Amino acid sequence: MSVTDQAFVTLATDDVYCQGALVLGQSLRNHTTSRKLAVLITPEVSSGMRSVLRSVFDEVTEVDALDSADSVRLALLQRPELGVTFTKLHCWTLTHYSKCVFMDADTLVLCNVDELFDREEFSAAPDSGWPDCFNSGVFVFRPSLKTYNLLLQFAAEHGSFDGGDQGLLNSFFSNWATADIGKHLPFIYNLSSSAVYTYVPAFHHFGRDTKVVHFLGATKPWNYKYNLQTKRVMQDGTTSGSFHQLSFLALWWNIYSASILPLLEKFQKMEESESEEWKHTFRGVEITLKKVDPSVANSLQMHVLPEQAYEADPTASSSEELSFKAEFNWR
Repeated sequence: MSVTDQAFVTLATDDVYCQGALVLGQSLRNHTTSRKLAVLITPEVSSGMRSVLRSVFDEVTEVDALDSADSVRLALLQRPELGVTFTKLHCWTLTHYSKCVFMDADTLVLCNVDELFDREEFSAAPDSGWPDCFNSGVFVFRPSLKTYNLLLQFAAEHGSFDGGDQGLLNSFFSNWATADIGKHLPFIYNLSSSAVYTYVPAFHHFGRDTKVVHFLGATKPWNYKYNLQTKRVMQDGTTSGSFHQLSFLALWWNIYSASILPLLEKFQKMEESESEEWKHTFRGVEITLKKVDPSVANSLQMHVLPEQAYEADPTASSSEELSFKAEFNWR
């Protein structure tokens, strides 16, 4: 039975993070969630990507980008791009929902997790880097304009100790570590895929029950190479990962190739009949999809798939890679 006043919420600040949001949304659909799916986007998200998002999410809401602009603390994290995660605070404005679960766009659900809605605000899992802090990639909250305004006021007066939303939220909900163990989500609801677990026996004992995996760190699933034929994530000299991380990455790419690629292709075909070209950004590179004569397209013998765009290096010199730097012609 569908629950219409509760929702899973995520955030995509640009077209690249939309790739993650789409996989997250599809993973929730695959595991038959009974809740609504909502995504917050910034003005940077292209109109084409918005249409694709609407095919997975029940609600696509544009919000203004909020940036901490705290370069000093963000430098400690070595993640200058995380200032924009303050935009996440807009989730408290979704007051047509009574309760929500926020999930970062770089998370992936491995089973139905609707039981999270049995928890109360503010429920979250401990962070692997400092367990007395919660990780803000997955949390249960109640939308409230009062809370939203208090968060903005707190941010203006105190800032964030890490320059991003996690430091701010931990300071605002400062009694999380001590007040109520019922608001501590088990770590299996927000397992970092990239962390090196020094307590290996515990990882083997509990890790197999992981419900949500979080691709923490600067390298996201879409930064890896994936072979559609072998369905394996490929490694090279610049990427590394443990066995469990690679298996989680393969799950992400399996959903992307099976469900998200067809959506992108379907939308592109619809756009062909309405426009001469469609611009799409993937990994920070703008791709222009132009209508071409079918006979010309067939002679190209090239299916334009995001995994090709992903494998291409815009600075490389082969003809296939150069086509990514320039423009793709769909057929």
